[in-house]
Amino acid sequence: MLRRKVVPLRVGFALIVACIAVFTLANGASASSAVTAANHAARHELTAVKAAVLGAVEGVTEYLPVSSTGHLLIAERLMDVGATKATKDVADTYTVVIQAGAILAVLVLFWKRIVEVLKGLIGRSVEGRRLLIVLLLGFIPAAIAGAVGEKKIKAHLLAPIPVTIAWAVGAAAILLVGTRLHQQGKTTGRSITEITNREAMIIGVAQILALWPGTSRSLVTILAALMIGLSLSAAVEFSFLLGLLTLGAATAKDLVSNGKQMFDAYGVVNPTIGFVVAFIAAMIAIRWMLQYLQRHSLNVFAYYRFAAAAITIVLLAAGTISNSI
Repeated sequence: MLRRKVVPLRVGFALIVACIAVFTLANGASASSAVTAANHAARHELTAVKAAVLGAVEGVTEYLPVSSTGHLLIAERLMDVGATKATKDVADTYTVVIQAGAILAVLVLFWKRIVEVLKGLIGRSVEGRRLLIVLLLGFIPAAIAGAVGEKKIKAHLLAPIPVTIAWAVGAAAILLVGTRLHQQGKTTGRSITEITNREAMIIGVAQILALWPGTSRSLVTILAALMIGLSLSAAVEFSFLLGLLTLGAATAKDLVSNGKQMFDAYGVVNPTIGFVVAFIAAMIAIRWMLQYLQRHSLNVFAYYRFAAAAITIVLLAAGTISNSI
């Protein structure tokens, strides 16, 4: 038993070291760039403490059905990170890149299932190949929608008021259907290996709703999976595994497109701090959520979302944060 627990931790540690090495190499590759006034402003905005706070926010909220995007948006504004046009893009890239820490947490916690998928990829596991297919089918709809609508989403929806609306709507959805689906999933649901191609596509289409900041990718995929008859544990696991593809693609895209600018602005230390804190926080949050949902309904997340929406309205009314895009 001890050996079984040590293996994924060793893998996680090795991947952390590898990611830090990549960050360091990327930073070294960009070191010859001139340090601009915008880079100085960005480094002043994102201190080590702020990097750690944003990493914690990302790790805790990424897989809970409360929306990491919404939380990061509000946290950035409260801490004046990305507060100017010159620093906004690199700050947004930072919050996407630290998702890698949360992704790594899923790789560690679900490493057996991921190994099975990799075996399926090379033709050594029928079950793994089947799961790989349904994960890809679940990933495609949101990938296409995101590629087509990314600019419009950022231009019109990436602001506190749209996030507040999404928090409240998601909370209502949990209270209206979440509890019933949760109970059905605990007693009569099917396993993750029984997902059909059609059902995977349904979950994938539902994931498109999460492109609206504040909705929560975890929430819509878990509810969709429960609606098609999966067990609670299967719905949560499929949501997390699907997140590896969705979040991994988004992280890779932003790192390739804007990674150099981010490292020019922030160096390697602060992104590394955010990445490691996000990994640790996600490990804790995922473990807690898996245990909590075995004994309780999703209602606590609805109440939390209503509270987050209310607090954001107060912050907007007080002028503490603005609704500007």
